[in-house]
Amino acid sequence: MTPIAITMLVIALLTIWGGLALSLVNLSRHPEDEDQLPEDIAPEL
Repeated sequence: MTPIAITMLVIALLTIWGGLALSLVNLSRHPEDEDQLPEDIAPEL
């Protein structure tokens, strides 16, 4: 593999796995309220 291909592979992997990690951290800090119905969360829909 060429160095540019390896660089693009690393950027793509960091984007995908980094986004997943950040979303898991965000969800663990702000869990969803299971008692609330979807109508209560967004009444305009």
